[in-house]
Amino acid sequence: MKINGVFEGGGVKGIGLAGAVSAAMDQGYEFQEVAGTSSGSIVAAFLAAGYRGDEMRNMILQTPFSSFLQRSWIFDSVKRIGPVVRLILKKGLYSGEALENWVSQMLLVKGIRTFKDLAPNQLKIIASDISQGKLLVLPDDIAQYGIDPLKLSVAKAIRMSTSIPYFFDPVMLRKSVQHADSNAPFQDQFVYIVDGGLLSNFPLWVFDHEFRVSRRPVIGFQLVGKLMGSSRNIKGPISMLQALFETMLNAHDGRYIEQHNRFRTVKIPTLDVQNTQFNLSKEKSLALYDAGYKASEQYFKSWSMELYENDYEKYVIRKA
Repeated sequence: MKINGVFEGGGVKGIGLAGAVSAAMDQGYEFQEVAGTSSGSIVAAFLAAGYRGDEMRNMILQTPFSSFLQRSWIFDSVKRIGPVVRLILKKGLYSGEALENWVSQMLLVKGIRTFKDLAPNQLKIIASDISQGKLLVLPDDIAQYGIDPLKLSVAKAIRMSTSIPYFFDPVMLRKSVQHADSNAPFQDQFVYIVDGGLLSNFPLWVFDHEFRVSRRPVIGFQLVGKLMGSSRNIKGPISMLQALFETMLNAHDGRYIEQHNRFRTVKIPTLDVQNTQFNLSKEKSLALYDAGYKASEQYFKSWSMELYENDYEKYVIRKA
């Protein structure tokens, strides 16, 4: 059966999404249109590119995620002060370029560079423009910055969506001519784009704009765990920023999901892994993958189109 998929963001916890996708495919479900935020955008893009669940599993085994934490040796040469200096100068602890390059390489294997290489509306990626206070649905909204949506690099869009504030550098875009003030200082002619989770970490609404029973089911894949309600040990400004962002990611869409969308949401255990825990062992990574697989397998075993359509009308259309 053909379905649309929406994938929640969650940093490295997104490994569980790959397992969930694999289980869905093994039971005969075929993803058509997909959307995601942060790490969810990576899984969505890989699906759109044609990757299978087992191929994603191999990626997990072969990729040292700690390699994404790349920054110049200059900032590491001075202990304690170096990261703070980088944070002030670059607005992030790490560049994010290593992650973007890895995504780009993986997509090129399937012949994907820009959104032109994908079918229309096949992939939607969520990002946040914090300079103008706007949620962005890419590639569509990139036109607001004078960029042709079809020419936007998929890897660059993912870089925007995964730029966890203060952890990875924000992506800077120049304002379009019609929005820019020619008399403004040069630095004010740019905007900062960061993680889409800031405004919508689980964009299950992205395929609901018509508020009618969809031509195909829309299934969401949500990352859940004990950290959603646990306390955090805040020792300084960096840990406070991390706690702030974790709270925003975990709570922003929670009530919407619980009240209206439980019927179409696969809940994936995250095994107490944190968003920025990039030094995961292969064993822990596989445990996350397997947790996603089992959760998805259980969900789809009891799923039916008839129940879905009834609940969609009850909880989505009538609530619109």
